[in-house]
Amino acid sequence: MAERDAEVGFKKETVCKLLSGFFKEDRTRLSGDAVLLMTELLKIFVQEAAVRSQKQAESEDCDQVDIEHFEKILPQLLLDF
Repeated sequence: MAERDAEVGFKKETVCKLLSGFFKEDRTRLSGDAVLLMTELLKIFVQEAAVRSQKQAESEDCDQVDIEHFEKILPQLLLDF
């Protein structure tokens, strides 16, 4: 259970640069609140992906999570988000 409680984090600067790369105009700016919100959304998304992948691996009686487990849960995860 301790592994499940591991904290996921993203640097605000990284998220800001990632989002800015999709802007069509250079003048477009991000507010601090928007960056914080996106950072929290990414954190929740990654945690949910990890939990679902682990459950998928357990349902297949595997001791460790592989990329195949993640690939199996990804379509539904994307639909849920």
